[in-house]
Formats: sequence, structure tokens, C-alpha cells
Amino acid sequence: MWSAQGQFEQAKHWQSMNLWLGSVSAVAAAVSGALVLAQSGLDLLGGGLALLAAGGGAILTTVNASQRATKASSAANAYLEIQTSAKRSQSVDVPWAPLDEARQLLQGLAERMDEQNKAAEPISPRAYKRAKKNIRSGGQRTDED
Repeated sequence: MWSAQGQFEQAKHWQSMNLWLGSVSAVAAAVSGALVLAQSGLDLLGGGLALLAAGGGAILTTVNASQRATKASSAANAYLEIQTSAKRSQSVDVPWAPLDEARQLLQGLAERMDEQNKAAEPISPRAYKRAKKNIRSGGQRTDED
């Protein structure tokens, strides 16, 4: 539950960063183009905004927030899938299964969790704190706050 919620929080962060940087860069590029073309002596301001737009685009490319948001959402959903399988195994399969079969089921879940832990990117302290707050206030949340 904690891993899933943390990844959902991380995904929200990357989505916000992608939207914010993309919007600022696009607006700066549009305004700088208009100022330079207007020939009203605001070409220095237009040039500065063009540099801001280029910097924003460079940061977006380097950080790759869109891809990171997608990866965090995928990781969160994989953790939820493991959580659901574990609950189902605990309540349906394990109580009725022979001991060796129950151990195999649990070993399979542990291996899936280990693989997911290896594949998922670490979350930020902020995402962890938000996940903790969401879980303690009533459960997992995947929607925007």
C-alpha cells in the first residue's frame, strides 16, 4: 500500500512539473516572438523570454518529467496488483492450500514484489510524506488533491 501510494504521489509531482514547465516555456516563447516582431524596442525583453523558453525546454528534455510520471503510475499500479493478489491469496488460496502450495504462492508474491522494487524509481521525501498523510487519513488516493 505504501509503495503504491508513494508512486502515485511521485507521478503527481512529475505531471505537475511537466505541465508547469511546458506551459511557462510555451508562453515565454510566444510572448518573446511577439515582442521581437513588434519592433517596439522590447527586443531585449523578447530575447530574454526566448532564453527562458529555451531553458525551460532544455529542463523538460533533461528531466523527462512526462516519462517519469508514466513510469511512476505504472509502478503504482503494479504495486496495487501485487497488493490485490496478496489479499486474495491470504483470504482464498492460502487457508485451503497444502503447506507446500501455500509457500509457493507466497514465494511467488515475494518475487513479484522484489522485482517491482528493483524496477521502481525511488520516491522523494515529499511524495513519501504525502503518501503517509493520505494513507493515515483514510486510504490510498490516486486522484489529484
